[in-house]
Amino acid sequence: MTTSYDAAGPAKASWVTTLCWIAVVLDGFDLVVLGALIPTLTNPEAPFITNAEATFISTIGLVGMTFGALSIGAATDRIGRRRALIWAVAAFSVLTLLCGLAQNAFQLGLFRFLAGFGLGGCLPTAIAMVTEFSKGQAGKASTRVMTGYHVGAVATAVLGLVLLPSLGWRSMFVAGALPGLVLVPLMMRHLAESPAYLLSQGRRAEAEAIARQHGIALVEPVAGAPKASIGTLFEGGYLRTTLAIWVTSFMGLLLVYALNSWLPALMVAADYGLERGLWLLLLLNAGAICGLLVAGQVGDRVGLKPAAVAWFAAGAVLLAILSWKMPVALLYPMVFLTGCFVFSAQVLVYAFTAASHPAGVRATAIGMSAGVGRLGAIAGPLIGGTLVGMGIGHPWGFYVFAAVGLIGAIAMSAAVMHKA
Repeated sequence: MTTSYDAAGPAKASWVTTLCWIAVVLDGFDLVVLGALIPTLTNPEAPFITNAEATFISTIGLVGMTFGALSIGAATDRIGRRRALIWAVAAFSVLTLLCGLAQNAFQLGLFRFLAGFGLGGCLPTAIAMVTEFSKGQAGKASTRVMTGYHVGAVATAVLGLVLLPSLGWRSMFVAGALPGLVLVPLMMRHLAESPAYLLSQGRRAEAEAIARQHGIALVEPVAGAPKASIGTLFEGGYLRTTLAIWVTSFMGLLLVYALNSWLPALMVAADYGLERGLWLLLLLNAGAICGLLVAGQVGDRVGLKPAAVAWFAAGAVLLAILSWKMPVALLYPMVFLTGCFVFSAQVLVYAFTAASHPAGVRATAIGMSAGVGRLGAIAGPLIGGTLVGMGIGHPWGFYVFAAVGLIGAIAMSAAVMHKA
């Protein structure tokens, strides 16, 4: 049963979307900050860390994100999505600031690991919230909020070009942390709780008030509807879709984190230069923003599953093309197009996951998708670091990543859309 409210409170509804978007911007900043800093941190003339330590720090931060993503479903079920998101942002902001104060590789790795818990929980919670407040446009809502991920990544590349020459690598962590410390009090004041969570806690009056204020339909719990548990994802016909989503998420986040962690180094290995590598990182994520805006529209029009399959397949082709050494005038648009498809492909998977699971299990489904995907995120930098360390990052890195994209397309084609 659904209780609808016509159009009240557009301003309040925009607070939820805006605050979640900003949180994802900060998450996106952290996505690429270490990748942008690795060439500086490992500079042979004055190294702060070695290449091996850089690979370990990249990996241990992603391990923390995996734990954060896997535990977020249980956390939101217990304390609510609003409080979980606020704590996630506060945690990774404080710990990112501490990264800027690290005195050695051990401290930097420790702070990155702990920051990962908040970072891993931020994204699935934000997507679950905007989907609930989206008025039935899950594809558009998810992809639009995910533009923040790549706005943050673009901001990292821009700040790297501006801050690194004059203020050094520590300033980058400070620049990423301070906005989060400003965002937390705004979220405490303006971010609404999930009506679905309130209903699950028996707080009907609050749920109805929030639904009315935000102009959204209040979806009543259905007798026998699945509870928020991991076991539900393997029952009632969900098994095939769950496995397909997990494999696709693994491949999707492998690509996102491998490219954002090692693209500058891959391009240095191909003799494009460090500064040009940072510009290519910027273009990659700028392309992702454009791709997300288009992907959401396409997904809502033709279906989220076929759109995701097409995006992974196109990304695989473009990654294979990047293995060729080409003139800079051609390289820039090719990297931009690669970002358009590769980075928005994974977001279509999240949108599909949100749209094909009922509210009671949605946060768990997205959290598990992100958590399993983080294993791919761990593998990605390891693969990239290994190939760069072996001196074959270019072109073999792009051959490997193209194969990963193809596997993602095949896995996604096996998923089944369930009625949420």
